[in-house]
Amino acid sequence: MKRFGIISLFIILFIAFIVVWNISYQAGKEEAYIPIESENPITLMPSESGVFERSSYALDYANMPIDETHQRSLKTYYGNRAFHGAPPSIPHPVANERSMGEDVCLKCHQNGGFVAKFDAYAPVTPHPEMINCRQCHVAQVGKGLFKGTNFEKIKAPEVGVNNAMLGSPPVVPHQIQMHENCLSCHAGPSAPKEIRVTHPERVNCRQCHVPNNKETTDIGTFKRVSDYVQ
Repeated sequence: MKRFGIISLFIILFIAFIVVWNISYQAGKEEAYIPIESENPITLMPSESGVFERSSYALDYANMPIDETHQRSLKTYYGNRAFHGAPPSIPHPVANERSMGEDVCLKCHQNGGFVAKFDAYAPVTPHPEMINCRQCHVAQVGKGLFKGTNFEKIKAPEVGVNNAMLGSPPVVPHQIQMHENCLSCHAGPSAPKEIRVTHPERVNCRQCHVPNNKETTDIGTFKRVSDYVQ
């Protein structure tokens, strides 16, 4: 009976060890979570998670050959924006004027690709989940509709001069909001050649590249110098 009691105790201790170990193992697999306690809870911007949304394409981008003939440049990148940081205008005819976006836009701009009709690569949108595209992106207006004003564009950041020191990773010279998905603009054949990264497979971009949001400049009071063309 004494031997049976010792064996039973050993079995119970062994089962308890297995149960405790399994609970600890399962808890270790869970993601870290820090509860936010606030009387007025707010929705946080997904500025970190957005970096990884196109990570599945990273190795494809790294292995893609560079098409010298159809590369985009920063000149064309900023050419269809009213100012640095503004949403780009639509430089081509819109198939359906009543369409606000969704599949009409995303069939070319969700994953990019060469568009033979326009002889160019379609830029990849960094926010495909926002399907009401034409709420922010408008078609380019024709010439002669408005007269000039004294509106002064904000100068776009220069490439290669925003490093903290020689050889250090460049800082992010633009706002993160609406641009959380780094690889959509910095990798692949549709990325402007001046800002196309050499290491898209390193998808944790903000581990090395930190935002620099101190780009405010006083440009004075905007005044319209003329009325519309009559």
